[in-house]
Amino acid sequence: MTFIDLVLIILIETPESGCKIMLEVLERNGKENAREYVIRVLRHNIINMNLKPGQLVSENEIAEILGVSRTPVREAFIELSKSSMVEIYPQKGTYISRIDMEMVEESRFVRCVLEKAVVQLACKMISEADIVALEENLQLQNSCVIRKDFKRLLSLDNHFHELLFKACNKVTTYNLIQSMMSHFDRVRILNLAEMDMQRTVNDHKEILQAIKDKDEKTAADLMEKHLTRVIFDQTYLKEVHPEYFK
Repeated sequence: MTFIDLVLIILIETPESGCKIMLEVLERNGKENAREYVIRVLRHNIINMNLKPGQLVSENEIAEILGVSRTPVREAFIELSKSSMVEIYPQKGTYISRIDMEMVEESRFVRCVLEKAVVQLACKMISEADIVALEENLQLQNSCVIRKDFKRLLSLDNHFHELLFKACNKVTTYNLIQSMMSHFDRVRILNLAEMDMQRTVNDHKEILQAIKDKDEKTAADLMEKHLTRVIFDQTYLKEVHPEYFK
């Protein structure tokens, strides 16, 4: 999914929740059923912090905005609750889950272990075509810094890491990591919004240079440094947005 898929941003205030809902409505894929579509839209909006941690959301409002019935929305809420992205309270409603730093750390740990191995493998396996794709991605990242477009930068950041996994024929592994990244990704987008965006791009440039130099140790060390920043930044982020965290 890329930002080309975004077709509409809706800001609506409804009496049911008593608050404004801003939703980026994505174009529906031809093969998606309503449940799959609602899950993808909600997941995107939760990760990109359009739906805020702790915010009340309702079946009626989401169904109206997306033009679907309440049933796929209810099913989407149940599915998203399994990955702790929403919390469902009978008789009270459904709320966007607050960020759980224990889950952030566990997902960061898994990602760090696997990505250090991947960059070491990339030092041996990467092709010229892979390097060109990564360099093109970095150029787009630089343009995001200039425009201060942190949401687009998060998308490109994810794609940069995905390209590394693809270069090593480890796409399935990348997809497995993504399935547990929702809490970590929300901290990442807060990082990009509140901290220095250029720092993330510079990390990527250094990692790619180490891979091009076939320096496995440096590549692994740089990846660990890159994925560990969240540990040092979380105290500041919790001070700025205490309402977002458990």
